[in-house]
Amino acid sequence: MQVFKFILQSILPYKFYILMILIGICFVSIDINVRPYLVKLLIDNTVSSKYNNLLPIVIIYTSFQLLMILVTALREFSITKFLSKFQVTVLSKFIKKINYYSYSFFQQHPSGTILAKAQDIFHLSPEIILKTLFQYITFIISTTITLFLLFKVHVLFSISMVLWIIIFFVITYLGIRKVQPISRSFAESRSKIWGYISDYFTNILNVKCFVGKTLEASRLKEVSEVFTLKAQNQGMFLMKFYSIQGGIIVLYTIVFLAVLVYLHRLNQISPGDFALVFMLNFNLFESIYSVSYQLQGFIIDYSAVSQALKIIELPIEIEDQPKAKKLTIKNGKIEFRNVQFNYKDAEELYSNNSIIIQPGEKIGLVGESGCGKTTFVNLILRLFDVTAGQILIDNQNIKEVTQESLRESISIIPQEPLLFYRTIAENIGYGKLHSTKKQIIEAAKKAQAHEFIKRLPSGYQTEVGERGVKLSGGQRQRIVIARAILKAANVVILDEATSQLDSILEKKIQKALKEVVQDKTSIVIAHRLSTLLDMDRILVFDKGKIVEDGTHQELYNKNGHYKALWKAQTGNTTMNKFYK
Repeated sequence: MQVFKFILQSILPYKFYILMILIGICFVSIDINVRPYLVKLLIDNTVSSKYNNLLPIVIIYTSFQLLMILVTALREFSITKFLSKFQVTVLSKFIKKINYYSYSFFQQHPSGTILAKAQDIFHLSPEIILKTLFQYITFIISTTITLFLLFKVHVLFSISMVLWIIIFFVITYLGIRKVQPISRSFAESRSKIWGYISDYFTNILNVKCFVGKTLEASRLKEVSEVFTLKAQNQGMFLMKFYSIQGGIIVLYTIVFLAVLVYLHRLNQISPGDFALVFMLNFNLFESIYSVSYQLQGFIIDYSAVSQALKIIELPIEIEDQPKAKKLTIKNGKIEFRNVQFNYKDAEELYSNNSIIIQPGEKIGLVGESGCGKTTFVNLILRLFDVTAGQILIDNQNIKEVTQESLRESISIIPQEPLLFYRTIAENIGYGKLHSTKKQIIEAAKKAQAHEFIKRLPSGYQTEVGERGVKLSGGQRQRIVIARAILKAANVVILDEATSQLDSILEKKIQKALKEVVQDKTSIVIAHRLSTLLDMDRILVFDKGKIVEDGTHQELYNKNGHYKALWKAQTGNTTMNKFYK
């Protein structure tokens, strides 16, 4: 997506503010050129001893300056209002598009890099607009007025000015074409630095526990050296670029001064004309220097926004079909019908996988790490799309229903209990929006979380910190469980739901979880096989295939994969001890 196309689409709701800013800019541009012309009139009337003409000139100038104060105030008010609204708009558009991406997108793009690009769009998009309005539009208006006034003095001045401007902008255009790839590379290196910093602080506990300060310092040095090199390359180019521009300005200054003196000696211009031409040219030089100086920042900002926008130009991998319906679950039957799946650029994980989970069944998933257990539930949630086959819930193909309704119908307790940097009440209430305080507390009680929450300084209004760092692993897990309990969906997925808990607390929560999954279709991933003894069926995975399917007793009697896993965990202990 082109930067200006994105900006113009985002700016449409704020046409009034832009108009007010443009009016202010027009007045400033006129003021820059009116003052030299008034000086000309003052000089010519003074030299001619026409003192009666001076008073109207002073009145006009004073009136214009008073009007300028009003217009400038309106312009600054419009800028403030526009910036606050526009920044929120572009950020919302960025986040909205990101939300449509599949889970694989977030696996492939570090959160720090995405954050850096969001910051670039938030901060730099309005900068591009303001620089365009203030620098380039001001320059265009001032140049137009300047050429008109110069033409009135002598046609030679306006012709030479036009030729000089053409040469200047041809060189500028060629410079921009060369500096753009350099600036894009510089912008990308800047994003990588922020991506690294985000990753560093996310893993600060690892840095401290594994004494990684020296290693991280060297890694920061690596990304910083790339950034410095890119910045230096850009700086060297711009130094040469500005030197050429400066040489052109000096050459033109010599020419216009020589012509000015020559025409004055021939009495073809008045002293006031001399002052007018002199001031107009130097005003224009100042404007051009400002444009040239701002060009560096403009190109950097443009390149950064351009790079940021590339991330929201990626194709959306998982989309709702045009006529997707809302999923309705009455029973909770789940069917994998000849499902095939592989991750991008990876070997096939599932091949013709077929399985039926009956309504209300409690299904356990076991197997070695990487065998496909989590992928199984991710496919049900449609975080990834199958490459072939179908997944149906109550005979509804999940590809033909909206993703939102699909996930609204499923409660999940993930393996890693991540929380928002919000209050405990907000984190639990996320399971069911607009839930009451009573409902939140009831869910917390069922998750064995209410007692420890009461002991916190602010109770349910306690902020948990980034990713819930202010709470222990077990406390975070109980908050996540309470969230799932509050959701009360028809299908429940437990991915190592009690992995963060001690044995005593685990038994209490297991009892609460049994109440939660009562009469619901439940899928439980567990490494501790003892937690699956009450399952209706256990599916044993091996390299993406379901190699065994049955109850605990049936699988134990088969002397297959499941029994091998059981012996590995229990030290060949008989299962009788787990039934006592």
